[in-house]
Amino acid sequence: MEPVILYAASVWAPRVNKLGTQKQLGIVQRGIAQKICRAYRTVSLHSALILAGTLPLDLRVREVAALYRARRGSAVPELCGREVEKMTSVAGMPHPAECTRIGVTRLVDQDDVEMHSAFDIRIFTDGSKINHGVGAALSVWNSEAEIKTRKLVLPSFCTVYQAELLALCVATKEAMTIRARTFGVYSDSMAALQTIQNYSCLHPLAVQARENIKRISREGKTIRLHWIKAHVGLEGNERADELAKGGGCRYQTQTGLRPMPDCIHQAWYSCGHA
Repeated sequence: MEPVILYAASVWAPRVNKLGTQKQLGIVQRGIAQKICRAYRTVSLHSALILAGTLPLDLRVREVAALYRARRGSAVPELCGREVEKMTSVAGMPHPAECTRIGVTRLVDQDDVEMHSAFDIRIFTDGSKINHGVGAALSVWNSEAEIKTRKLVLPSFCTVYQAELLALCVATKEAMTIRARTFGVYSDSMAALQTIQNYSCLHPLAVQARENIKRISREGKTIRLHWIKAHVGLEGNERADELAKGGGCRYQTQTGLRPMPDCIHQAWYSCGHA
């Protein structure tokens, strides 16, 4: 029902400030909310909405309109001045002829990892979100042992997906600065790896990671991406997970970006339950 009613909501959103429009939306939503929570027909609209865990339609209209304005670059009070993560412009993407294929190798156990560890440098990445915040980390290994670690801290409103993508982006940047010829990057987030693989994805961190990989290849170096299974005792992955969950951070990342739909939805959700 919502997608139909919210169609072109950014155009007619000012109308929901009128009491008559709010009543009409409430009439439509009340019966549906009663069916969701299996309540009696005499249950009021607001009680049914609370039991069903849904927002009033007038707030949803305002939310969709605010999201549209934010994506268009307009000032939105619900963001409270926070920087919003914006997708890269299509105009800034490379020509399809310049896009090199980025492969991802799946490794499910220690034997697979050992078979694909013949690199001068191996970089294990991970992202984590726990009660006190969001973090990402890198564990850099040579052929013998761990030689470097790097921790990154993100604001608590960021997602694990952002943390995983940031770790991979920083790993590719790290590979550009190390004097070695071959690099293996390992992550347990297939979603983040596939985002980097997909050239049609305009996520800024993925775009930057792809650009770093291209520069590494131009320098005559080799870099390979690998997916490894999480929490199965793989040494490098467990070390990166430990670092990501660690408290103190040596490096304060500049990527304090909040997913736009999440922050606007939370603002209107708070209004609906005030």
